[in-house]
Amino acid sequence: MTATYKVINATDYSDSFGERDAFALDVLVGLSETRKSIPSKYLYDARGSELFREITKLTEYYPTNCELEILENRSTALAEYVSGRPFNLVELGAGFGRKTRILLGRFAELDLDFRYVPIDISESAMDGLVAELTDKLPNVEAGGLVSDYFNGLKWLNNRDDRLNFVLFLGSSIGNFSHNESRVFLRNLWNCLNHGDIVLIGFDLKKDIELLLHAYNDSRGVTQEFNLNLLRRINRELGGHFDIDKFRHFGTYDVFSGGMESYLVSLERQTVYIDMIGRSFTFAPWEPIHTEYSYKYLIPEIEHLALETGFSVATHYFDSRRFFTDSVWRVEKPRPST
Repeated sequence: MTATYKVINATDYSDSFGERDAFALDVLVGLSETRKSIPSKYLYDARGSELFREITKLTEYYPTNCELEILENRSTALAEYVSGRPFNLVELGAGFGRKTRILLGRFAELDLDFRYVPIDISESAMDGLVAELTDKLPNVEAGGLVSDYFNGLKWLNNRDDRLNFVLFLGSSIGNFSHNESRVFLRNLWNCLNHGDIVLIGFDLKKDIELLLHAYNDSRGVTQEFNLNLLRRINRELGGHFDIDKFRHFGTYDVFSGGMESYLVSLERQTVYIDMIGRSFTFAPWEPIHTEYSYKYLIPEIEHLALETGFSVATHYFDSRRFFTDSVWRVEKPRPST
């Protein structure tokens, strides 16, 4: 018998361990912990993304309108950081919502030499974005990358010497713990070049009651958004969660500065998940952690930039100073001669 070997490549991995397998593994690990949790990325299936869009339109949920105000008022000022140079306008996440369109439209009006490069791991999200972009802004040069953020940026930089202007909008940085945010930003720094620009949205610390209302809206959309995670487990993993036996709870930790979201069991219960092949027991009022949303002070933002290799060019605020879009420059040591 002849001995052979096979090089396992990316397509083989996708056959043997797909997205559903990863979801099942994360649920298994998270629900087996003493403090149960499920990663927040699983909130955003098709239904979850639709519910989140509804949340952004609620009067209680201020971040979206705050950032829209900033970008509408400061898009020309932002253009000054890249004026006169060809650049890639890189968006981490397949956006093309109102906020992205403001910048694309304004940069096009100013006749800047740029290419829009959205990066997202979801091919379906990218497919929808490209179709919408072609329809609504046909004169904007664009080329999306279906990849994780860092591999996409590395691929781009290996083939292009343009300046990069990277967008990380919507206070997405707040979904990371403080340690995770440092790791994320340092990895971002590693993928960029000296002088590249990053625009990051930060939700600022403010009146606690305002925060609590924003994450516990009167229409119950935020509750439905979180409960949809259990519906997703039922649908995709063969879970047997009784949705009526859980409630959403959003609270604020004054020490960490983070809004925290939980699904709380209303009674003692045992839930079986077919794909995982085991049951999970919940005590009365036992929580499952689903999401963090950390808030910042300006000195904390500036310290975060400094310790991860960036310098702060400026902060742009909305009129109530609830939110800031912070402009950072990548600082890398020059090679010695």
